[in-house]
Amino acid sequence: KKRPKRKTNLKNLKSRNEPREEEEQQEAIEHIDEVQNEIDRLKEQASEEILKAEQKYNKLHQPFFQRRSELISKIPNFWVTTFVNHPQVSALLGEEDEEALHYLTRVKVTEFEDIKSGYRIDFYFDENPYFENKILSREFHLNESGDPSSKSTEIKWKSGKDLTKRSKSFFTWFTDHSDAGTDGLGEVIKDDIWPDPLEYYLVPDMDDEEGQGEEDDDDDEEEEGLEDTDEEGDEDEGEEGDDEGEEGEEDEGEDD
Repeated sequence: KKRPKRKTNLKNLKSRNEPREEEEQQEAIEHIDEVQNEIDRLKEQASEEILKAEQKYNKLHQPFFQRRSELISKIPNFWVTTFVNHPQVSALLGEEDEEALHYLTRVKVTEFEDIKSGYRIDFYFDENPYFENKILSREFHLNESGDPSSKSTEIKWKSGKDLTKRSKSFFTWFTDHSDAGTDGLGEVIKDDIWPDPLEYYLVPDMDDEEGQGEEDDDDDEEEEGLEDTDEEGDEDEGEEGDDEGEEGEEDEGEDD
């Protein structure tokens, strides 16, 4: 869209510049404004072309996402491990949330066909002691005016198992629609985890790393101890050799 013409405030320049200079400055500002309009036009054109490319490749990605999901299903506890290893998601998990997420078998992110109007995240669960649902979903929408909104599956909790009544629960996310425009968890899952969940699944356990580090330190200390022992042994052998040499010289002196 075209910018309105802008005029500079030359009030403070009148006392210092001649009328001709003021006219040149105003003319330069008008030309800058025209160039800026062209820059903005190209930005809009680029945005439209980028959107078309995203729509195209979103469709091309689908068979690969499907194949990946089939392979992930062969790995027990893949998704709960991935979530626990992600720093932002793990901060939202209570102990019982982790137990419930052990029944999570599949996660699927679907961007709406036009990309820009929103997306849906589906969580597939096996039979579990916490709720009746097989699938929990949350959708995010942007209307024509750009206002965000969201909706989600109502969780059918089993008796005494409602985790949202705890002080902290991942599942509260399915009930809180107060500010869909600042939904950090949805964006993290869509933009960070979903493109490459294996990255977070394979994050090494820090306890294991620390344990390995301690073992390496112990090995280094043992090696150093062995080296010191060898050096002491060499020194003792050298001293014994010197003593034997001195005794030999004394014996020869006595014979003389």
